Amino acid sequence: MDPQNPSTLPEHSLAPTAQSVEVPQAVQPAEGFLVRVFIGPSGLRAGWSILIFALLMIPFTALIGALFSRAGHFDHKQGFTPVAAFIGELAPFIGMLAAAAIVAVIERRRLLDYNLTDAQGFRHFLSGLAAGFLALSALVGALASGGWLHFGPVALSGTAILRYAAIWGAAFLLVGCVEEGTFRCYFQFTLTRGINFWAAIVILGAVCGELFLRAKGNGVWGVYLMVLLGIVPCYILHQRKAANASFWTAAWVSSTLFGFVHTGNNGENWIGIFAASAIGFVFCASIHFTGSAWWAIGCHAAWDWSETFFYGTADSGLPAKGHYLTTIPSGNPLWSGGTDGPEGSLLVLGIVLALFIALIVIYGRSRKPAFAPAVEPAAF
Repeated sequence: MDPQNPSTLPEHSLAPTAQSVEVPQAVQPAEGFLVRVFIGPSGLRAGWSILIFALLMIPFTALIGALFSRAGHFDHKQGFTPVAAFIGELAPFIGMLAAAAIVAVIERRRLLDYNLTDAQGFRHFLSGLAAGFLALSALVGALASGGWLHFGPVALSGTAILRYAAIWGAAFLLVGCVEEGTFRCYFQFTLTRGINFWAAIVILGAVCGELFLRAKGNGVWGVYLMVLLGIVPCYILHQRKAANASFWTAAWVSSTLFGFVHTGNNGENWIGIFAASAIGFVFCASIHFTGSAWWAIGCHAAWDWSETFFYGTADSGLPAKGHYLTTIPSGNPLWSGGTDGPEGSLLVLGIVLALFIALIVIYGRSRKPAFAPAVEPAAF
């Protein structure tokens, strides 16, 4: 065999060796700009997710409400009655569920992923019910002892007590599900995975600008105060790159938005609006301490039920029909709450603080926030 003549080499020696072969690498297409705009580390970016949710929930709710009205099940002229409240909340409840279900499919999640996954959810819900009733009772008791609220005659008797208690209970359970489902479940979960301090400043700046141009009365100052109180702590968390910075920044935004939507209620003052934002923040904190929004749902439902049905006070400026006890505010509205009800009294801020302390004492920091993924600051 002539090594200089390849034809004289054995056939197997002509096969290429592993060292001599250059295996072509699969060419990975570069990630497109549009992909980065819409998709982040956690999937669909939070801003687009919230936009889709809003564009679905608003028309769904309007359509369902229109169908209820056409069928004669809902009449705005009825006033704040338990049946009107139940039907009025059923439309946004269905709209919220439908919107969240569609977004969940898009994001490849389960509905329970939105801060509702909790092995002890039912126990936390019952604990929230007890906390809401006790907190509102403490507020009413403080108002009564200070002379800012007086009890009148019992308004119901016999089976009417149980009937109205049940209907109002169902109505306010829906209220708790809708408002907590929107703000503490969907918004808090989604904002946590896609917000930073500067994005929060843009959002809240837009909220304040809208209020400045549209709203009248002093209720708006409750929103402004909540915005101001959150700036320094959230900026510090941002600067320190704290692991839970996005959760608490999201809590600041979602609770401020919760107060913002209450500015449309009749009879609200700045204390009531700020109290709504503050209790919203406590509800966000309950997710941190318990791991889910079930405590918040129970507390919210029981607070409103106690306020509206059991004690018969105004609820966010709305007096109701079909209440058990009768109460009348008296004296300086700064302390009595005036037309706003107990939520408009300065004393409510002490009750909200007591709820927050109770959460820390009872649940401590035994659990982490339900969801704390990487933040997407570049394209919220």
